[in-house]
Amino acid sequence: MKIATWNVNSLTARWPRVSEWLESAQPDVLLIQETKQTDAKFPFEGFAELGYESAHFGQVQWNGVAILSKVGLEDVTRGFGEPEEEARVISALCGGVRVFSCYVPNGRALDNPHFEYKLRWLETLRKILDARDRSVPTLVGGDFNIAPSDLDVYDPLAFEGATHVTPVEREALAALGETGLTDLTRHLHPEEPNFSWWDYRNGSFRRGWGLRIDLLLVDEQLLGSATASYVDREARKAEKPSDHAPVVGEFDLRLG
Repeated sequence: MKIATWNVNSLTARWPRVSEWLESAQPDVLLIQETKQTDAKFPFEGFAELGYESAHFGQVQWNGVAILSKVGLEDVTRGFGEPEEEARVISALCGGVRVFSCYVPNGRALDNPHFEYKLRWLETLRKILDARDRSVPTLVGGDFNIAPSDLDVYDPLAFEGATHVTPVEREALAALGETGLTDLTRHLHPEEPNFSWWDYRNGSFRRGWGLRIDLLLVDEQLLGSATASYVDREARKAEKPSDHAPVVGEFDLRLG
């Protein structure tokens, strides 16, 4: 079973890249962030032609999360159930695995109210994960907008005083792990950067100036069946790419 996460940075702009990648990579499940589309605009039919069921939680212009699946798509939940919340999390049961597609708030700046919103959002997610049914294999993927450690940052000094690297953000991310989840890529590659995001500016991709902020967090059942995890850097190349690359996990798991 192959499960991937990808912040596409506008599905409207990136549709040719996404459809091409699905045809070549053939993931069983793809978690998408930043669709930047309403549900009315989301290409359900286009994904169906590629062999995928899909579920979407969207809003106008910003955010937007989705799940695509070739192995079933059931029991979909959208958001935290709060009034007028942003479209940042969606979950579903796919092939016997409960998957979450998450787009964690950016935080913007340490003195910005959005930073406190980010921490509150992560705490709400933690509570939901802590209360989950532990008998169901669970994967939480997405753009977390946090580099878990300095290994996940091309130059820690360049981010001093900025979001994504502060102790309080890293503690909030680690708290998700304390619900019984493991960072799959870091578990399998303890000493490799495996950056997943590169700024469009200053030739950052070519120079290797990246961050690892797109993660796959898996429970013990999935961790025990994991055979690989990697960043598909090829998807970040060529014309009009997203600034993120897909992060892929592969599992020796009988599909339910």
